[in-house]
Amino acid sequence: MSTRIVVVGGGTAGARLAQRLPVTLLGEEPHAPYNRVLLADVLAGRYAPEVIALPGTREPARLGVRAVRIDRAARTVECADGSLVGYDRLVLATGSNPVLPPLRGLRGAELPEGVHAFRTLDDCLALRDRVRPGTRAVVIGGGLLGVSAARALAALGAEVVLTQQGERLMERQLDAQASALLHEHVESLGVEVHTECRVSGLRQRDGEVTAVELADGFVLDAQIVVLACGVRPRVALAREAGLTVSTGIVVDDELRTSDPYIHAVGDCAEHAGRVYGLAGPALEQADALVNLLPAESTPAAHPRAGTPEAGRYTGTRALTRLTLGGPAPLDLAAFGEATPQPGDDVVQLTDATRRAYRKVVVRGDRLVGGVLLGDLAAVGTLARAWEGDEALPDEAPLLHLLTHDGGSS
Repeated sequence: MSTRIVVVGGGTAGARLAQRLPVTLLGEEPHAPYNRVLLADVLAGRYAPEVIALPGTREPARLGVRAVRIDRAARTVECADGSLVGYDRLVLATGSNPVLPPLRGLRGAELPEGVHAFRTLDDCLALRDRVRPGTRAVVIGGGLLGVSAARALAALGAEVVLTQQGERLMERQLDAQASALLHEHVESLGVEVHTECRVSGLRQRDGEVTAVELADGFVLDAQIVVLACGVRPRVALAREAGLTVSTGIVVDDELRTSDPYIHAVGDCAEHAGRVYGLAGPALEQADALVNLLPAESTPAAHPRAGTPEAGRYTGTRALTRLTLGGPAPLDLAAFGEATPQPGDDVVQLTDATRRAYRKVVVRGDRLVGGVLLGDLAAVGTLARAWEGDEALPDEAPLLHLLTHDGGSS
């Protein structure tokens, strides 16, 4: 008898499982699973929504279905429409929710007219419907998501202001020099950038946003406000079911929760104290789980599944890549620790005329991090050296890491 596997969540991780295993997929969004990484390109008009759809699943998915309760004793999932779905193994791939900052004018999850999160395809389509050339837009948050949203809005002709509370853009991934180059590029796209800028509230008239108030008293007129303040794992379903939750749903090396019949993968999962919130780790976790679920549920193409020698998930070394469009597009990649510690070796190459910047950080005989902007010819070689976590050859000078492309780009 086959194992009944139910997957809650139709995002990157859930869709990957449904492509490779016979599962019942419960997707809260009405759309077929799509590539969330490309939402900014849909907003900018570069892609139609159907272009970013992920490859089809092995079984038809149940879309527009929200799971509201897990009965662990009966091993059933209750849906908002009243239906019950039984499982032998349950996989939570519930993803994450956008963080809503504590601003005057925001009450709970209900957003005023003109205020948008930027997390789902519906968010993206609603934004695109409102933007016209000259529309005044304020993006709150200067991380990866905020920079992507600002670029897309500018491509639609909006007058965009990007506000970042921290000292620099994408400060989690980039060092100061790389961030300065990114800042310069974003401004070249017509975006007004303000760093060390704290937003304190929203002004409204008749329930519609009219302006953004800054902590220093300055006011930015706004017809559209985009909240890009990060994401938080969706753990309510797991917590209410009594599963162990920290920041995310706590899982072991078999991606198993505190209930042996329930797993978690993707943005909602916390492994070894870490929540990734990126597509790469979500895919790696899903692929690992394919090989860890009971053998009778797994196709013959994956003979190791369910066997003692099947590999476990030990973590992901995640590399961030982003292409910012415009008259002169800018590519960037970042991985590991871009800020050196005392005793680390650092190699940097800067070409101002080509707006190119490369930097690697080496600790002992290991590559521990790097940043590349403009010229990514070396990214393949660097990513392999970092992901493999192997000792660098003694005979290779550090400069070689930044100048050798290894035939990969």
